[in-house]
Amino acid sequence: MLIIALNGSPRANGNTAHLLRVVLDEVHALGATGVFIQAAELLAGLGHPFCRHCSSPCSGVCYRDTRLETVLRLFREADGLILGTPVYFGTVSAQLKALWDKTRALRKEKALLNVVGAGVVCGTSRFGGQETALRTLHAMMLSQGMTVVGDGHWSDDPGHYGCCAQQPAGEDPEAATRARVLARRVVEVAGATRPLRRRVPS
Repeated sequence: MLIIALNGSPRANGNTAHLLRVVLDEVHALGATGVFIQAAELLAGLGHPFCRHCSSPCSGVCYRDTRLETVLRLFREADGLILGTPVYFGTVSAQLKALWDKTRALRKEKALLNVVGAGVVCGTSRFGGQETALRTLHAMMLSQGMTVVGDGHWSDDPGHYGCCAQQPAGEDPEAATRARVLARRVVEVAGATRPLRRRVPS
């Protein structure tokens, strides 16, 4: 089982990355394979980091022969995808949104249909837009036909929208707990829904 953690923060080792690594530690403990991906690094290698809707359906020409093309091939193999973002004005980072806009070709292929999706977010304030940012993550994933889950599990409680933290995330014990519960939920549902994912060669 392959679970991908996509860090939408411009900082590779900041609060969002910390949360995603807690999730991946639990994913590994459950016997699944976890991969950490930094969105900003992939965008840095592109001539056009933002989607210009240059073709419809998307041909992927803007990221051909780049690391992003390789990563999107990996997305096609994923059983679960966890998006992480800091809260910027109540929503997601520009880096995450720019990368997600580049996944139009995956939507055309239905490549993420029934892939399990979940979100982790971190804000400066305790009530600083974490839930609205999570709902944006949910909308992004639902537009790909993904199966969106929150941070609930039989081993804990029904959960809510996902993992919310206040920075510094490493000093927020509740966030670490929710990150681990989220990981268990994603792995559980990914295993249960595996027959629904119809893989076609890219």
